[in-house]
Amino acid sequence: MFRDRHEAGQRLALELAKLTLQDPVVLALPRGGVPVAAEVAKALKAPLDLILVRKVGAPGNPELAVAAIVDGDPPDVVLNREIVETYGLRDDALRVLIAGERPELERRRTTYRGELAPLSVAGKTVIIVDDGAATGTTMKVAIRAMKRRSPRKIVVALPVAPAETVTDLAQEADLVICLSQPARFPALSYYYVNFPQLSDGEVLDIMDEVARARAGSRGNARRRPAAHAANKSRQKARAKE
Repeated sequence: MFRDRHEAGQRLALELAKLTLQDPVVLALPRGGVPVAAEVAKALKAPLDLILVRKVGAPGNPELAVAAIVDGDPPDVVLNREIVETYGLRDDALRVLIAGERPELERRRTTYRGELAPLSVAGKTVIIVDDGAATGTTMKVAIRAMKRRSPRKIVVALPVAPAETVTDLAQEADLVICLSQPARFPALSYYYVNFPQLSDGEVLDIMDEVARARAGSRGNARRRPAAHAANKSRQKARAKE
């Protein structure tokens, strides 16, 4: 049981700090993975970025993923070939389904990144972090997309996940660190005392905090999206009224 996502991240960071990880880059799956990853990034003195994944649902069954899009330049499309074959989807039908999800991915990119490009992971040790995993489907997509970007190594870091999920992820990543692997997994929230939903603003605030801490006196923190900066200014103004 974890007190909250920050404590989970601190405990993960202790385990990761025992390893010799060359040139680490920490990537968080938003939203829940961000406070966990922030603690890891601070402890390892590593840069923190987001990995944005958008599911592409099957025709008539949007909860069943036929593919996923991972943000990047260009974006990576990872197919669930078993589901594609089950539905008998041709390339033109897949293109239509994928195109339908691109606007939401672009909205998230604008919200979280503004005009910032993703951090390069070429030659780096990529640590992909979430607040937990049930089936591990999203994490698998993230791993497969990162493999195409020439990292040195891919490490998955999770506070909690079922043992079978950890086994599956270990076949995809170079290393999986998972603090708790319960035999029964009723729900992710069961393993946290405090497990609130995070807003986009909270995600951006955490990213800002880590960037400022890393930049230190150099003053070169990555600039947050202008819309978020304007919103924070309005909040400060209201607080003074």
